[in-house]
Amino acid sequence: MLAPSSDLLRAGIGLKLNQIKLATRSYLRDRTNQASGTITSYAVAAGLLAVAGIFLIAACLVGATALFRWIEIHYGQFWAFGAIGALLLAIAAVCAGLAAAKLKQPSPHFPSFTSRLRVAIKANPLQPDQLEAARDTAASVLLAPPAGARRRRRSRTGRDNRKMQAGLILMATLLGWAATRRRWQARQMDV
Repeated sequence: MLAPSSDLLRAGIGLKLNQIKLATRSYLRDRTNQASGTITSYAVAAGLLAVAGIFLIAACLVGATALFRWIEIHYGQFWAFGAIGALLLAIAAVCAGLAAAKLKQPSPHFPSFTSRLRVAIKANPLQPDQLEAARDTAASVLLAPPAGARRRRRSRTGRDNRKMQAGLILMATLLGWAATRRRWQARQMDV
């Protein structure tokens, strides 16, 4: 026996709403992954640039000192300061140009949110060979008693597991901190 048309309409609208929810989640997940990837790459780039900057400064100081001394011996002190100043200015210009080029890299392209919603609304969740089975399933679901009549307790193992992991990490961190502090205090007492 088939259910009334209003129940089928509600089931169809429910399917469409689920497709829209999935498209929205997919879009948000892609944007979140993009943002976290961008932040990670900027953090790694900043760390590597800081280390490279330290070594570059050290190498430049050694090279500039040697160049200054050579120019001072051959041409005089005025020309030595001028050459070192021009060299440092050229290096600063090259570094600024590289930094500007790095920041202008294009971001990856993702389909827009409206495009995903349009596809979700137009898409048919069922293949043509699955229509008969879906009709039978929809009829049995719609004829079943409401969900409030029989209550089942859902298990929350996923949430409890996450809380348990977070608690264990916090506990391990605090124990490590306490052990390190005690060891440090014991060494201070021995000295």
